[in-house]
Amino acid sequence: MKNIEAFFKNHQGYARMKDLKDQGFHTRDIAKAVENGIIEKIKPGLYKLIDFTWDEHSGFVDIAKAKKGSIICLTSALSYHNLSTINPGIITVAVPMNTDKFHLDYPPIKVYYFPESFYSFGIEEKNTISGNFKIYNAEKTICDMFRYRNKMGEDLALEGLKNYLKRKDADLVKLHNYAIKCRVKTIMLPYLKAMVIE
Repeated sequence: MKNIEAFFKNHQGYARMKDLKDQGFHTRDIAKAVENGIIEKIKPGLYKLIDFTWDEHSGFVDIAKAKKGSIICLTSALSYHNLSTINPGIITVAVPMNTDKFHLDYPPIKVYYFPESFYSFGIEEKNTISGNFKIYNAEKTICDMFRYRNKMGEDLALEGLKNYLKRKDADLVKLHNYAIKCRVKTIMLPYLKAMVIE
């Protein structure tokens, strides 16, 4: 078990079944390590060392490792950017529309399939202790919340907008441009005007 732990530690806490087998680890050793709580399965063929230097964003990194092209979005991005008081129990993630359906054993996720016209802009790459992941920026996140207001709740979109406007780095021109790109300008603008006048 020590050898498995050492292998994971040398690979930033993650390993794929293929790499483990290439190193001479048997599937029964991997199963035993899962059973003993040393590693956990993220999805078939991908494992994570439990006792490692993870930060609060390790779930985002798990998703990035498990699915190429995944971007943290909507309520999870809203929370990450400190634009909401909610702490979602499920991570919301965007992938391109034509992506094959996927699920993870852990962490719990909700996948949104974005058309290319909404998927490909406003993306930031974050480097954390746990690793790298992609997330939509604050302005894109607010616009996405308005775009999905019927599913997510308009109150969350409004909370995000209100909190964004309190920030010193709030960029109304940038927000306006993203609202146009996300096709929510006519929905969002009246709220934006009312809040700015306040």
